Amino acid sequence: MKDRDETTTDRKFANTLARGLGILRAFRASDSGLSHAQIAERTGLPKPTVSRLTYTLCELGYLAHGGRNDKFRLGPAAIALGSVASVAVSFVDMASDVMQQLADETRTLALIAVRDGDRMMLVRTWRPHTASTIWLEPGHRIPVYGSSSGLATLASLDENRFDALEPDERLRNFRREGYEQLLAQGFVLAPPETRYARSINAVSVPYYAGEFGEPVAFTCGALPGDLPDCRILSQVGPALRDVVSGIEQRTGRAPALSRRG
Repeated sequence: MKDRDETTTDRKFANTLARGLGILRAFRASDSGLSHAQIAERTGLPKPTVSRLTYTLCELGYLAHGGRNDKFRLGPAAIALGSVASVAVSFVDMASDVMQQLADETRTLALIAVRDGDRMMLVRTWRPHTASTIWLEPGHRIPVYGSSSGLATLASLDENRFDALEPDERLRNFRREGYEQLLAQGFVLAPPETRYARSINAVSVPYYAGEFGEPVAFTCGALPGDLPDCRILSQVGPALRDVVSGIEQRTGRAPALSRRG
């Protein structure tokens, strides 16, 4: 799958800007701050480059730190930008109550994931009130290939955007499987032989997000022992499908698959 990185030779692509944004993307909801070494590890950038970029981001207010040995945290400019984005993407807040109810009723982690190159990034999660851990958190990224979130997104992605990924035969087959599942049952499970991790089972339904111009994935997941495929097929998948259908009705969106073309 084609993915854009910060070392591209595209003359229109600003590599320095990409590296700086990559540093902001390295932060996760559970972080209490990151050191230069941690940022370098997460981004793959050399420490001198990280040092220059963090200095610039601090000067612009996108990062903050209290002193020489203090860790970096997202600054007020980044927080303000996130607040603007959350208001602009209204369907996320609209879904909050029903997704929390779904998480409680199905005893799964409910989430929304958006495509980020060859990864799916979690932008919102809801865990059951009875759960003592978060499991996965906003900002976490999982592969498009091998995840139910990726499968739902690819299956409903329009042809032009899919072709722009320069997909190989494996990805085309993966997408075809998702398309057939959506037609048959309205939700998708990644085929066992393709799953990127054996430690979680998940089911996903696409939703067309006009703000992004492409589908995102609504997903429920849990440990395989707690969420076997039989429970996905009989309970969780249909419940998630109904929740997304309700959100589509409230936002006036047509089903994501109808936009594939």
